Amino acid sequence: MKKIVVLGGGYGGVVTSKHLAKLFKKDKDVEIKLIDRNPYHTLLTELHEVAANRAPEDSVKIELKKIFAGQKVDVVLDSIDHIDFNAKELRSEKSTYKYDYLVIGTGCKPTFFGIPGAEEHSLTLWSYEDAVRLKEQVRNKFGLAAKETNPAKRRKMLSFVVVGAGFTGVELVGELAEFRDELCKEFFIDPSEVRLVVADMAPKILPILPDKLIEKAAKRLHKMNVEIITSAKITGVTPSGVVLGEKELEADTVVWTAGVEGSDLVGKLDVKQEGRKRIVTNDKLQSVDHENVYIVGDNIFFIPEGETRPVPQMVENAEQAGPVIAHNIHADIHNKPKKSYKPGFHGTMVCIGSRYGVANVGLPNKMFMLTGFLAMFSKHLINMYYLFTVAGFNKVWTYMMHEFFHVNNRRSFVGGHFAKRSPNFWLLPLRIFVGYKWLEEGLDKLPKIFKDPSNIFLIPASPKADVVSAASAAASDVTQAVDASAAASAVESASTAVTALPVPGFIKSIVNWFMDIFFYTSDGGFTALATVFQFFMVFMEIALGIMIIVGLFTAVASAATVALGVMIWSSSMASTEMLWYMTAGIALIGGSGSTFGLDYYVLPWLKKQWKRIPLVRRWYLYTE
Repeated sequence: MKKIVVLGGGYGGVVTSKHLAKLFKKDKDVEIKLIDRNPYHTLLTELHEVAANRAPEDSVKIELKKIFAGQKVDVVLDSIDHIDFNAKELRSEKSTYKYDYLVIGTGCKPTFFGIPGAEEHSLTLWSYEDAVRLKEQVRNKFGLAAKETNPAKRRKMLSFVVVGAGFTGVELVGELAEFRDELCKEFFIDPSEVRLVVADMAPKILPILPDKLIEKAAKRLHKMNVEIITSAKITGVTPSGVVLGEKELEADTVVWTAGVEGSDLVGKLDVKQEGRKRIVTNDKLQSVDHENVYIVGDNIFFIPEGETRPVPQMVENAEQAGPVIAHNIHADIHNKPKKSYKPGFHGTMVCIGSRYGVANVGLPNKMFMLTGFLAMFSKHLINMYYLFTVAGFNKVWTYMMHEFFHVNNRRSFVGGHFAKRSPNFWLLPLRIFVGYKWLEEGLDKLPKIFKDPSNIFLIPASPKADVVSAASAAASDVTQAVDASAAASAVESASTAVTALPVPGFIKSIVNWFMDIFFYTSDGGFTALATVFQFFMVFMEIALGIMIIVGLFTAVASAATVALGVMIWSSSMASTEMLWYMTAGIALIGGSGSTFGLDYYVLPWLKKQWKRIPLVRRWYLYTE
């Protein structure tokens, strides 16, 4: 039995484990174990949203056992404090874990560069707990300031300094600017009293971006009333603020985002390290000291051929390194050639608040600068792609809910247009009325199809049929009148209904081609399939009416309403009345059956049964 241990449930550890599970799916003599101190994977790039109250706290967590449900990965909750490379063991206070191959992906922690008081007197943003603590701190300071009458104390309470103007710092201060506006309304504080500062020792913010994007980002921050201090000599952090040179910037809240270093465990390992506790690897991402030990994510120190700097500590590095490591372990076990790590990064993105961002993205040799809507769109798209690879449809759906639909105060890059939610009970009258109309239509036609099944009136007559015969058939189909004048009137009415809603020529051609194949005979009559189809249409109308009235599978029934309307329109038989059927159907799709309807009882029960199906859990085909 070959034992593979992945240490760390961050981006690199999760991606590596997913690929290992796929490669060794049929190998019964291989065991894969993922060890992490937390039962969940944290989306570190989204922590600023939780810290500034844009997204719910659980939005940045994905349960590890959910990620690997039905897969060949054993998730172990433990905190490793020692690695014995000679004995091939990992040790914690309670257990010892043997390994044949080890993947180290313990990530990083904030570094304070030895600046006095920085670690003791500042908050960080590098974990789920950090984000929750920071949110509580900011809200608490607003609450205390609202009751403080001393101007100096009040000003200090309402001053917030972010040290570090890289991606984390800029994203955080942008979110705090929006959070400030919400809290000012909640606690009746004038926004001009709140001071937001982002400070850095570097000469400019976001230094790895092109100057044009840096200028755009700075302009956006100024517009949000954020002070930018660059080339700042930060000499200390005290309980009352940040010391810049010999001058103190007073603030009750200081957040440190100025840099990272390897985790405590990595710092203690007897392996070659460079660049603030990063483990030196070869091109196969093996530690240069131990060939059965691989390094993933932020712990990698590797300079690709032709480059002068090591691979960056960013999520895409972990996403690209994971598959290479999984391949190389699989290759080693099966005596196949290994791959070299040749990263090709596709750019960087930073959001400044919920509605604006800057991005430099593209291919390694061709980058494009994006701002505003397009930058935010690309960021969300890439986030959803990653989430789909990790937890499939389930997590993508959740992400869309908290980013686009369940947001407050228009804090989304699409504004509040998709976030306005009204109680579903307001749709009850519309639902009952639409259901009644479909039921009425179906019940009205039902006696006709039983009386004379060969009388086809829901499919337009073939162009080959005799014009007089077609007119006569139309008259008998649309009226029960017994005199000739009433029949002529009905024919005229039917003709008007057919021509009321125009249909483009290319759609007519497609429909006619379809009709010729399935519903028309060579002499212009109707096939047996046309009779069956008419029966189906009538019973469909009755079924849709009942389902919509009682609120059972309302979303499906409403979508079918729209589809049925489109089908009738495409056949050139839809009156203008069909427009409201379709628009009402669209309005009813979004959960209208959850109020005074059977969906209120049936859907929760079905969700429970659905989630129990192994294939569904394996592919995350469910919502919470």
